[in-house]
Parts: sequence; C-alpha cells; structure tokens
Amino acid sequence: MRKLVLVSIVALVVGLAGFVPAALAQDELNHGEVGVFGDYYRSSTTGNTNFAGLGARVSFNVHRFVQIEAETAYDFDKAFTEGFSDPTTGSVSINRSNLRVLHGVAGFKIHAPLGGFRPFITLRGGVVNFRFDNRPITFGTFTSSVEDLRTSNVKGVFEPGGGIEAFVGPIGIRMGLGDEMFWDGGVHHNLKATIGPQFRF
Repeated sequence: MRKLVLVSIVALVVGLAGFVPAALAQDELNHGEVGVFGDYYRSSTTGNTNFAGLGARVSFNVHRFVQIEAETAYDFDKAFTEGFSDPTTGSVSINRSNLRVLHGVAGFKIHAPLGGFRPFITLRGGVVNFRFDNRPITFGTFTSSVEDLRTSNVKGVFEPGGGIEAFVGPIGIRMGLGDEMFWDGGVHHNLKATIGPQFRF
C-alpha cells in the first residue's frame, strides 16, 4: 500500500510539472500564486482532536479559471487534559500527547473571478501522516519528519473543498475549508480550515 501511495504521488507531481510550461507559455495564463497560511485541523481519527499549524502552497494557471496547486501543512502537538480520581488530592494535570500531523495535497482549484473576489472549489489528493514525536518543534524537526515519511504510516487522502480569495493588485488573502478524507476501516472525515496571505506573480 505504501509503495502504491508513493508511486501515485510521483505520478501526480510529474503530471503537474508537465502542465506548468504550457501554462507559462501563454500570455493570459502567465501567472501563478504562492501563499502561507495558518491551519486548523479537526481529526476524527483521534476522537475529534483539534490541531493547529502552519503551511504553504503554490499554484499555476492552466486555464483562465483553473489552477494546479500543491500545499503542505505541519500541525503541532496537541495537549490533552487528564483528570485523576485520587480522592485525597483531586488533582488535574496537563500532559503533552506529542501527536503531530503532517499532510500534503495537490490537485485542481477552479475559481470564478468576480472583480477582486474569487470564490473557488478544490479537488485534491495527497497523504496524511499522524506521528508521535517528543522533539522540539523546529524547522529541522519538520524536515526530518518529511524525510522519515517512507518509513512511517502514511495514508492516502482525498480532499474536496472551497473558499474565497480577495485581491488588491498582487496581494490577497485566502480562506478555505476542506474535508480531508481517508479510508481506515471506514471513511474518516477530518475538517481542515486555512487562512493566510496570497501573492500573485
């Protein structure tokens, strides 16, 4: 299964790369976008646990109303509150779960320009990885997490979604919602919300 997921990702990246030169070769399509965002991720797999993290995306036009885009996000560990039933102390402690989520998706964004506003829908596929990691949250931790994916439990995902962008010149803001679904003894639905600046070039 892991090999199938990796082969699918490589095929998707190669396919997307083939669209980029064609998009850039035409004047009306000669632009793309980059953005960073904060994300909220509600995982049904871990009992509707809430995560927050950071991510980045890049998009290229392949049609006036269609873009190919890819994004990745790294959600930090979540603290769980646990109560103890010791009658003498009745204490409550907060312990870190060290659970983190790394996910990446790529696919199509279809938008409708309405002046400075662009409502859009997305159809994307990719992978998600839940991991326990007690190391500090740094850029080095993120890069080693990506490098370790081939030895980790990676699940393929499909994410339909939508949202709106607002631009003033080349600078804008994008807000989106998606349902990052994967199969594990049944379909698991995981809400993902993102917001952040977007830059057109």
